[in-house]
Amino acid sequence: MVGIKDVARLAGVSIGTVSNVVNRPQLVSDETRRRVRAAIEELGYVRDESARQLRAGSSRIMALLVLDLANPFFVDLARGAEEAAHEAGLNVITCNSGQRVDLESSYLSMLAEQRVRGLLLSPVDTTGERLRTFARSRIPYVFVDRTVPEVQGSSVAVDDVTGGALAARHLAGTGHREIAMVNGPSMLAQCRDREAGARSALEGTAAHLSVLESSALDVASGRDAGARLLGMSPRPTAVFCANDLLALGLLQAMVAAGVRVPEEMAIVGYDDIEFAGAAAVPLTSVRQPARKLGRTAAELLIAETSGEPIRHRQMVFQPELVVRDSTRVSR
Repeated sequence: MVGIKDVARLAGVSIGTVSNVVNRPQLVSDETRRRVRAAIEELGYVRDESARQLRAGSSRIMALLVLDLANPFFVDLARGAEEAAHEAGLNVITCNSGQRVDLESSYLSMLAEQRVRGLLLSPVDTTGERLRTFARSRIPYVFVDRTVPEVQGSSVAVDDVTGGALAARHLAGTGHREIAMVNGPSMLAQCRDREAGARSALEGTAAHLSVLESSALDVASGRDAGARLLGMSPRPTAVFCANDLLALGLLQAMVAAGVRVPEEMAIVGYDDIEFAGAAAVPLTSVRQPARKLGRTAAELLIAETSGEPIRHRQMVFQPELVVRDSTRVSR
């Protein structure tokens, strides 16, 4: 590999001058900077970041480990985190657990070995077991889109119980009595909270809630749930889906079966991703401020890695119901 000595030899300068051009260019004259950068380009020199980290004792890389990068919600969340990190002169490496505990555990081990500056985590495992192992690395972490009461740490989340209640209350308020919820895996606390909110909102009302659990929070699972709903008796007239991808898959299944939305089947999603409003029948959805979640979590993590005394904070944002054509009642 090309090293800093090779660049210094070609440019006719000291190793210290090359280091200044790379790290503190304001200390070097314009002519010397041009000569050194020309040598860097000619040789294809790339700084050894791991060696720099060993000397400095800290990394400029934060990690973000999320549940599902196929979900646009987490893409927006990552953008928010990157914005805050870049403003602080840091970079973000994003990892995808795919809602798998084994992958999450593998990534946590790898990130600890790499000594990242800090970790933003949307956890699959909410027992805290794997997090306690990671915590022994003394790398700061912040939970994002989730709180984990069993583990001490800062968190940024949305009140999913309130979000589930907003969706169910809206459907009951528009006259529906047979309501279904297409939920994701019960191991995910977000799914459990959204269901708990929906159930609490319908207590004492004439509406009945049926819950169908899906193995994943994706479009294909939404289509599968649609086939199951069509075979139910009595058939629900309204459905609350645990996220927008499920809702979009369900909408596809209803359109394919000739079921009119919302006249025969009203649908509510969750997250309010960009595709929700652009669907063939624009989806009513419970909005989460994804980019704000990511930015706020990154700002908390940056504060905890600044060397100041750590003060853990738990921040909870409120969701918002966005009503569109998939539940809109004609007057």
